[in-house]
Amino acid sequence: MGSNNLTGDISMLNFSRLGQLSKLDFRKNKFFGILPRSLYSCKSLKAVRMSYNDLEFQIQPEIVSLKSLSFLSLGYNTRLTKVKEAMKILMGCKRLVVLSLASSFVGEELPADLGTVGFDGFQNLRVLDLSSCNLTGHIPLWLSKLKQLEILDMSLNRFTGSIPSWMATLPRLYSISMESNLLSGELPKELWTLPMLVSEQTAAKVAHNSLELPIFYPIVNHTIPLQYNYLLYFPSVIYLNDNSLSGNIPSEIGQLQLLQPLDLSANKFSGHIPDQISNLKRMEELDLSMSHFSGEIPASFASLISYQGFWGVCGPLMLMKKWRHAYYRFLDNVQDRFHVMIAQRMARMRE
Repeated sequence: MGSNNLTGDISMLNFSRLGQLSKLDFRKNKFFGILPRSLYSCKSLKAVRMSYNDLEFQIQPEIVSLKSLSFLSLGYNTRLTKVKEAMKILMGCKRLVVLSLASSFVGEELPADLGTVGFDGFQNLRVLDLSSCNLTGHIPLWLSKLKQLEILDMSLNRFTGSIPSWMATLPRLYSISMESNLLSGELPKELWTLPMLVSEQTAAKVAHNSLELPIFYPIVNHTIPLQYNYLLYFPSVIYLNDNSLSGNIPSEIGQLQLLQPLDLSANKFSGHIPDQISNLKRMEELDLSMSHFSGEIPASFASLISYQGFWGVCGPLMLMKKWRHAYYRFLDNVQDRFHVMIAQRMARMRE
């Protein structure tokens, strides 16, 4: 019943006789009120989505009675409150694979500790979306225990501190969105060794079963969110733009062979951009603008452009005024290579 114009007090609905209900999708309506307790009598529920409504409630302990629940999306209900209590309760949902609480718990502090000693919560969680919540605090240590996590979105919050090196210990993580926060410090070199972004053999071993309900995610250059029924097709991204990160971009960045979009813009990076960035052969979009890089554009960028197209890679670099003259010199050097490349491809087509 998603994406309609339904309205009313959701607490008045009675689910007690729907014992075989397995999926409930009320996304994008105008329901208000609190979730009815009768919902927890639906023991067959695998997926619940009530995002983009006007619900006002706290996560209730009874939700752990839904033993089969693997998909829970309650995001964009801005009056969802008490994030610490909510996360502790949801840890008890042992089969959760997708958890989206975007634009909820507005302005609260994300707990740094959910009981990490003997921590066994979220052990099947593969997608965690806490974006657009204006949450405060540091990136919590308990995230390091989520060894099945593949997609982490903590963008549009007010997190402070540095990006922890333990993030590279998450063996299945391949999508990181932490843009528009208050993060600072240097990028840990370990970040560039994420197994899922380095090795095709590692990535190929991960099973990608279909989701109970599709997820919708905004991608650069698309006006509406794209729908994903399988995590297999979700892009490998690192979005760290619009923070206060500093220092050099390490040469280890060249190891991320499977990375697609990379956005490090609007930070305080300095030094030279490493030549190794040209090793990112699957790169679809690269944004390094609005930082404090020095030197000329690396000549090795020509090989990257040959794979990904000029504007997707180098367009954002034009925003760096001190590189403008270097950019035009770069154009002259690259032009001949384009002519040769096109001539070779035309010859192959004729053959």
